[in-house]
Amino acid sequence: MSDDSASDTPISLLVVDDHPVVRDGLRGMFESAPGFTVLGEASGGVEAVERAVALDPDVVLMDLRMPGGSGVEAIRELGRRGVRAKVLVLTTYDTDSDTLPAIEAGATGYLLKDAPREELFTAVRAAARGRTVLSPAVATRLVSAVRAPGPGGEPLSSREREVLALVAKGTSNREIARALFISEATVKTHLTHLYAKLGVKDRAAAVAAAYDRGILG
Repeated sequence: MSDDSASDTPISLLVVDDHPVVRDGLRGMFESAPGFTVLGEASGGVEAVERAVALDPDVVLMDLRMPGGSGVEAIRELGRRGVRAKVLVLTTYDTDSDTLPAIEAGATGYLLKDAPREELFTAVRAAARGRTVLSPAVATRLVSAVRAPGPGGEPLSSREREVLALVAKGTSNREIARALFISEATVKTHLTHLYAKLGVKDRAAAVAAAYDRGILG
């Protein structure tokens, strides 16, 4: 992650965290640094969406696990509403069940709260420009998840992942064939192969195994 110099126009921020002391700390840190301005705060996901729509910040610093609505749901809702703000997740959690859904929901970046101050500043500047920002630990997890091999050591192909994603949505073989412009026989072949790679015997077990291993998020 390269450092970027601050532009003349301050980067505006919305700080989202359910802990007041964390919000106070982040606000103080950014307001004491040149090139940033904090427009507001929110203590949960629902409030974060409302404030982001009202304040139109450049970047939303988003916690994930909050009693007032999760960060992932807030990120999805911001995307559905077409809010222009980039979302940089700032959390203490770096498990697959946290990182993958946040990235899939549309987060521009994912940083852990133990990041040094200058790394956080650099990440916010990069996120404001739409650049993907990932802490090294999170980047490693994402790469591992993408490359996750099956029990036999062989990863799913991109087509097998597409088929599996549609299976997870309850799509029939005929509908999958129509959606991917392939025959039903080919769908069955892909299913047979991905079952073997995942070490399962049916559709439900394949979906469960895929979620458990982070293949489907």
